[in-house]
Amino acid sequence: MKGSVSLINLCDIQHNPEIEMLMVKVHEYLGTMGAITHDEEHALYVARLGVHILGALGYPEREQRLAEIAGYLHDIGNVVNRHQHGLSGALLAFDLLKRLGMPAEEIATVISAIGNHEENSGYAVSNVAAAVILADKSNVHRSRVRKEDVATFSTHDRVNYAATTSFLQIDPDQREILMNLEIDSAIVSVFDYFEIFLSKMLLCRRAANFLQCRFGLIINGSHFL
Repeated sequence: MKGSVSLINLCDIQHNPEIEMLMVKVHEYLGTMGAITHDEEHALYVARLGVHILGALGYPEREQRLAEIAGYLHDIGNVVNRHQHGLSGALLAFDLLKRLGMPAEEIATVISAIGNHEENSGYAVSNVAAAVILADKSNVHRSRVRKEDVATFSTHDRVNYAATTSFLQIDPDQREILMNLEIDSAIVSVFDYFEIFLSKMLLCRRAANFLQCRFGLIINGSHFL
């Protein structure tokens, strides 16, 4: 294997015409459903936070870059169907990354992270997968809601719209990952949050445990989980 083969990075992914079009179509198709945004901004959020998580915890640079790539590509399967988009995305990414010349071992790491980020079927099978899970599930914010008429909001929309602040706090010394949320309780209650996001938080806890960290959730200053 040539040394340069392993150096595929996010820039290569972002500027690939096929991937660019898939990203545009994901945003367009989900818009017809009124789903929250899964655009390039969300993709870059997950990509960059994945790098930060692994970097803060001292994992190797190349694993950080694979988390960046997997984070950017994690939602491309929505171009096929919203249902099981992690699996669809993994299959799409396999072909795309193979043609870009990524080594098979790295492709396996990336597609397994993409295929395991959904809460109903996902599992933290690697450091990269764990980072993508935590980064993706932490992006809860009102800016992701596309519907303008509050009367049409689903519970999922209301919970995202109620979230005015969300960020991950990583303590490498204590091996602790905390998700911090500020929620407008005039819009939803904490109970509403757990009704929709409990499975996401349990997946985050398993992901943090895989990284040998404890996971905690703080909502409006109060500790949960």
